[in-house]
Amino acid sequence: MSTTPTQPARSTTVTPRRFFLWISRAEAVTWALLLLGLFLKYVTETTDLAVSVFGMVHGVVFITYCLTNGLLWVDQKWKFGQLVLGVLCAIPPFLTLWFDHHAERKGLVSDRWRLRDEEPSSLLEKAAAFVIRKPLLGLVVGLVAVAVLTAVALVIGPPGGGDH
Repeated sequence: MSTTPTQPARSTTVTPRRFFLWISRAEAVTWALLLLGLFLKYVTETTDLAVSVFGMVHGVVFITYCLTNGLLWVDQKWKFGQLVLGVLCAIPPFLTLWFDHHAERKGLVSDRWRLRDEEPSSLLEKAAAFVIRKPLLGLVVGLVAVAVLTAVALVIGPPGGGDH
């Protein structure tokens, strides 16, 4: 009788590493979609709808990526320069992929949320601990933060001003 080897059960726990990699890769994918939209608008001159749709999606994911960097800055005790570098890497296309490799190589993102177990010592740590320890409520807080910041960005207008 032959037995088939069983695959180890996949963990569904959202670790800082998994969360960060997922968001940074989503940011790169939305950059690709936005660039496709720009190609369709300016090179083929077929449609500008893709820029509107993909631009909005990219903007939302960009904001999510920046907030994720902020959360990891607090929870993983990044130096402020790492936070700035991470956020700046979201501006040029696909640089978030380099930054997630950099963060992995430097050990900036672990498989454990520090503030899930440790007592927070500052106001920022208390806020981060709240969203980490109460993931469903943290998700709601994150979605509201992204929605508010997206609304502010829509009022301000597209990057570089003018009609894109």
